[in-house]
Amino acid sequence: MSDFSEGLVDRFAGTSAGFERRLGAVRPAQWRRPTPCTEWNVRQLVNHMTRGNLGYVRLLRGGSGEEFLRLRDADALGADPVGAYVRSVRECAEAFAAPGAFQRLLDYPLGKVTGRQALAVRTTDTVIHTWDLARAVGADETLDDGLVAWIDDFLEEIYAGLVETPTAAETTHRFFAPPGTLGREASRQDRLLNRMGRVV
Repeated sequence: MSDFSEGLVDRFAGTSAGFERRLGAVRPAQWRRPTPCTEWNVRQLVNHMTRGNLGYVRLLRGGSGEEFLRLRDADALGADPVGAYVRSVRECAEAFAAPGAFQRLLDYPLGKVTGRQALAVRTTDTVIHTWDLARAVGADETLDDGLVAWIDDFLEEIYAGLVETPTAAETTHRFFAPPGTLGREASRQDRLLNRMGRVV
């Protein structure tokens, strides 16, 4: 039976590269454009991704969930959003590739998780937000088939034990788009995005 963490650091790096490609297409006038995440414009979404990567590194090094939440909206981009994001990806990948990182128990805000599960959640978040960024700036919205299949196949394991999850009927508004928004011919990508709260 396959393991969702097989090749996980490489998977995280690959999907982060996909986000970076869309980020490189952002024009100066687009930073304030709205995104499918209604609480964020493009810059705020990119900051969320950058700050999130840094936050996961802090958790891995013993940081608290309370600190993670307190810092999550602090500006991490400065005058170089693309460079800041790329550096955060590198730091996050290196931290989780270190010996013992997958076995460490992290004080994640949605529940205690191992480093292994935390990086799987982070990778999933990156895939979905890649689509959000692409939709916001008019870039290619096609996600990697392998990443879509990986999330779809392992969704329950990736979010197991967390208080907010797209697999639970009592989940919050963050997941599940309104019913009836997809036809039977919908692609696997569209079905996944719909389940993660996106109207495609």
